[in-house]
Amino acid sequence: MALTAVKGFNDILPDESGRWRYIEQTARRVFERNGFGEIRVPVLEKTELFCRSIGDATDIVEKEMYTFTDKGENSVTLRPEGTAGVMRAFIEHKLYAQDPIAKLYYMGPMFRYERPQKGRYRQFHQIGAEITGVNDPLADAQVLNMLTAFFREIGLTEPTLQINSLGCPECRPAYRNALRGFLEERMEHLCEDCKRRFATNPLRTLDCKVPGCVEATLGAPSVLEHLCSGCEDHFSSVRRYLDLSSTPYSINHRMVRGLDYYTRTTFEMVTGLLGSQSAVAAGGRYDGLISQLGGPAIPGIGFALGLERVALLLGSQDFVSLPDLFIATMGNGERDAAFRLMDGLLKSGVRVEMDYEGKSLKSQMRRADKLKARYSVVIGGNEVVSGRASFKRMADGLQADAELTVAGIQKLVGKPEQ
Repeated sequence: MALTAVKGFNDILPDESGRWRYIEQTARRVFERNGFGEIRVPVLEKTELFCRSIGDATDIVEKEMYTFTDKGENSVTLRPEGTAGVMRAFIEHKLYAQDPIAKLYYMGPMFRYERPQKGRYRQFHQIGAEITGVNDPLADAQVLNMLTAFFREIGLTEPTLQINSLGCPECRPAYRNALRGFLEERMEHLCEDCKRRFATNPLRTLDCKVPGCVEATLGAPSVLEHLCSGCEDHFSSVRRYLDLSSTPYSINHRMVRGLDYYTRTTFEMVTGLLGSQSAVAAGGRYDGLISQLGGPAIPGIGFALGLERVALLLGSQDFVSLPDLFIATMGNGERDAAFRLMDGLLKSGVRVEMDYEGKSLKSQMRRADKLKARYSVVIGGNEVVSGRASFKRMADGLQADAELTVAGIQKLVGKPEQ
């Protein structure tokens, strides 16, 4: 029986990993420019962390978590999302004692047992960012502007930003009751999941993609009509800051979050290019989460974006790292000189390939074409003696004479990547 990957756990091959690296590098550049520092937390946490943060009644905790008992009889879980672990680390290491205002970002794999589909797998990867210690809606706007800048700098005109407010513990109960009253008259049209959510988390019915539920919830009361004055002022200020920074957005009053810890501002970056799974990034404010996990009463806001989905949006663009130079040799006598030259170039940062098997010159040049090298050079006895050679630019065949030295070749191919 052939060994294959576990269903929903995908290999990222070299022709794809270049695209991922481009996404990660862009995120690091944009986030660090905004004052965020990287935090790396374990993929395995105590199960209680997610039960307390995400909520017992969520689909993630009830159906999707990879939870097991270890040899010490401890219940542990592969992280289904990143915020809870980052906040656990923030509390455990008392980062708030240094400065309650912390800007943190992370990237790495998450795990949920759900039906694999396009751009969503059982092991999936996220990049996320969090700000703690700021109630001011200006922080919400900065997070939204940073997320928008990421997509702009990665070269995507889609997705677009949608925002909403979920209210707070003071005003949300009244909305929840109004929504329950609306849903009670339409129970027979709801799917089994939404019937179960009716008692525990009725807001999730607005997020259901089952056609019957979508139709049944048309005309549902809007959370924006039930905001208290504080939440209404906060949401109004967020919109004003977005307008001041000319950040385009639309209001989606049906938007909810699947995790219990969200309050007030919530948002998604959505696209119509990936079918019904339209959100490629999502997040919001979670002002009670840190205290809920045993830390001080410090607010927070953050988001996560899905690498698999962003990679799909980038399409077939080629992000593979290509050689700057391919060195071919006329015979075995020149291989030592070619190898010594390749070693010096690699140490200087120039990407170089050469033949390993002593093949014919014709075969070597075919390999240079296959690798899409920018330049090629053929080294024979005359080139070794003279210390110079003719370099061919592979794209158009232009020939250029240069020294067979690291400095000479660096000047020819341009400044290498560091």
